[in-house]
Amino acid sequence: MPLDTRYPILTGPLSLLSPAAHSRQPVPDPCRRQSDPVSPGIGKPLAKLFAILLLLGLGSVSASAKERLFVLTDIGGDPDDQMSMVRLMTYANHVDIEGLVATPTGSRSNLAPEHIRRIVGAYGKVRDNLELHEPGYPTAEYLSDRITKGIPFDGMQGVGEGKDSPGSELLIRAVDRNDPRPLWVTVWGGPNVLAQALWKVRATRSPDGLARIVAKLRVYAISDQDNSGPWIRKNFPDLFYIVSPGVNAGGGFHHATWIAIGGDKFHGRFGGADFSLVTNEWLDRNIRRKGPLGAVYPHWEFMMEGDTPSFLNLINNGLSDPERPNWGGWGGRYELYTPRMEKWFLEPETRPIWTNVQDEVLGNDGEWHTTNHATIWRWRCAYQNDFAARMDWTTQPYDKANHPPVPKLDHPAIITAKPGERVDLSATGSTDPDGDALSFKWFCYAEAGTRGISNARTGVMHDIVGFDQPKAWLKVKTNRVMPPGTGTMHIILAVTDHGAPRLTRYQRVIVNVQK
Repeated sequence: MPLDTRYPILTGPLSLLSPAAHSRQPVPDPCRRQSDPVSPGIGKPLAKLFAILLLLGLGSVSASAKERLFVLTDIGGDPDDQMSMVRLMTYANHVDIEGLVATPTGSRSNLAPEHIRRIVGAYGKVRDNLELHEPGYPTAEYLSDRITKGIPFDGMQGVGEGKDSPGSELLIRAVDRNDPRPLWVTVWGGPNVLAQALWKVRATRSPDGLARIVAKLRVYAISDQDNSGPWIRKNFPDLFYIVSPGVNAGGGFHHATWIAIGGDKFHGRFGGADFSLVTNEWLDRNIRRKGPLGAVYPHWEFMMEGDTPSFLNLINNGLSDPERPNWGGWGGRYELYTPRMEKWFLEPETRPIWTNVQDEVLGNDGEWHTTNHATIWRWRCAYQNDFAARMDWTTQPYDKANHPPVPKLDHPAIITAKPGERVDLSATGSTDPDGDALSFKWFCYAEAGTRGISNARTGVMHDIVGFDQPKAWLKVKTNRVMPPGTGTMHIILAVTDHGAPRLTRYQRVIVNVQK
């Protein structure tokens, strides 16, 4: 279909909303070219000092904060897997990558680890430059040693006696490692490598041994692309599993949360998102033309990067908590329940899973949208600008690129309050490594909390006074829910710099409202 080529990467100031609108507009919009109050930057001399400290590792993501990541990808089919792999490379210092496994590409059961090797090879050409901007990037050799493949059989044909593969064996070794952190397995295609690993552990170990393995795993699957996903969920009911169940036949992908990463009215059957930020034209300007890594980022055929949401909530940007998918983040928001059977499911779900849930968001079209897709596209400008900036890092020196701000709360992240009390919010210690001016936005992410807040336009509103300033406050209003007025409220601070492209980082304040 024809695409609009008029839009460069957008770097204008944040838009301002009325306090009432702001209480339900949960994301600062660095894409709108309107004026807004700003906090002055820290100045170039201090910015240089900040950069030096960053290069010494004092501002980097610590090893203890990183999540462990094991990727299963049907790379070699739809080019979106290759696109997601390129983006993952730019965040390779935010996670500990322990496996990059090529899995079968649908019924043809092709395996294409060479695509992973090609992208990791391109990453190797820019890794040292990335390290100038943010420490902790693994070497290409380290990543290459963790590239392998599954078995060339689709779905449950690849599970059972004699169906071990280099990928399933690597996964078992990874989860067996003496590491207290959970292991995130992100499934970009079919999960039969994971199914085989679980099958083997169950067949060869005690029930307690199996339980220990299951307890260490966290799965985020991009829908069901074969029948091994439902088999896993049914046979291992205690396994932490994020998924929008179902296959594309019958429209399953259109109803999935993950499609909002790059979809719109055509690709996801939804409106509200800014489609100009995910076109091939935008990607040409901001990704593909930037060095060796950009050169291996292909053009999409259906939509951009359908697999990327599986790892976005693992990025340490201050917004998400991977263990709490119901809190939301760039990778979407999910809640734990047993979904009812839909026509695109392969079979009924028999247990609670982390799955689709709705957010209500004011869209790019000026209309309110209440959908599961909105849990991802509400952040689209932020995650696209962030990717574009990191691609700049692959070729530019430190002083020629933009770097994310550093929000800092002046008070604890958990506050206890009673209905009717005032809650003061402050982040005057926030800084920017490049000395850029900062814009602030405080907003209530109502859906992430447990305090009963009904429809955005008719329910209890929590206006934040000074929502666009470093200091703000709100009054905990009363409501009619039971128990009256208790529960948690999630207040998000989004700090956006005025560099190019504009970058956003977050802090989350939880107000625990008690009697």
